Amino acid sequence: AGMDAATASKSNHCLDAAKACNLNDNCKRLRSGYISTCNRELSATEPCSRRKCHKALRQFFDRVPGEFTFRLLFCSCKDPACAERRRQTIVPSCSYEDKDKPNCLDLRGACRTDHLCRSRLADFHTNCQATFQSLTGCPGDNFQACLGSYAGLIGFDITPNYVDASTTSITISPWCSCKGSGNMEEECEKFLRDFTDNPCLRNAIQAFGNGTDISVSPKNPNLAVTALPKTEKSPILPDDVNDSNTAYDTNVISTCSSLQEQGLKPNSSKEQSLCYSEAQLTTDVMPDQKTFLGPKAGSSWHRESRILLLMPILLLGL
Repeated sequence: AGMDAATASKSNHCLDAAKACNLNDNCKRLRSGYISTCNRELSATEPCSRRKCHKALRQFFDRVPGEFTFRLLFCSCKDPACAERRRQTIVPSCSYEDKDKPNCLDLRGACRTDHLCRSRLADFHTNCQATFQSLTGCPGDNFQACLGSYAGLIGFDITPNYVDASTTSITISPWCSCKGSGNMEEECEKFLRDFTDNPCLRNAIQAFGNGTDISVSPKNPNLAVTALPKTEKSPILPDDVNDSNTAYDTNVISTCSSLQEQGLKPNSSKEQSLCYSEAQLTTDVMPDQKTFLGPKAGSSWHRESRILLLMPILLLGL
């Protein structure tokens, strides 16, 4: 209140997201459809049709590109008014909240009986599973997969949402609690923490909001490797051959040896170059390929020829 539209737009990214959606015919039509359905009061005791509201929400998030839906769900906010608009994105009074909070395990059990909900929940646990093996806390540093799995849960009884309009901390949760879990309380709390205390999900939402989700850390960060010093005697291999010493010693030699045992000649140029290199170490590999004898081998052949020519003279002298 008291702020002009231009100033409000600059400070309210969620409002900008709504305007962007209204400029797209498909986004505007489906968003208006679920808002109307979820706000339609049926009676004094039944404020809306939760089933129809969920169906309309699923259609919206399934049929509208993420460039619009993600901006509505994960817009960044600096004031409570913006955060409350973000929380109201899915019309929580109908799609999210209820008179009493059910047990989270009961909610999970109900989801697992529906094949689509079960699949979406499995995707969420896979793509938003917090991990210490990546810098971002997400599997493969993939923020988009986590956010997509989160959006996929909206429109079911297990629908997650922001629990308040806080701008300092983001807390996501389904509408449930772990009261009355009995001896399953630990499992229930663990399931609930997958939403409320999930660094992957939290980092993904914050990164999208501040525009850093595109330039996250590399998916395969370079690890510090101590390289062995190279020596002048190291064999120079072709560019398309693995320069691992183990690969050279076993794969190449075994390939050439198997060819020799079968009495075959190497076919490809790569086999030839490698086997000819090995032939310099053994004199009986390819005796008919004299053009591939090295200079040392050639001088040795000339010495042997001179010795054979001198043999008759020595025999006559004896």
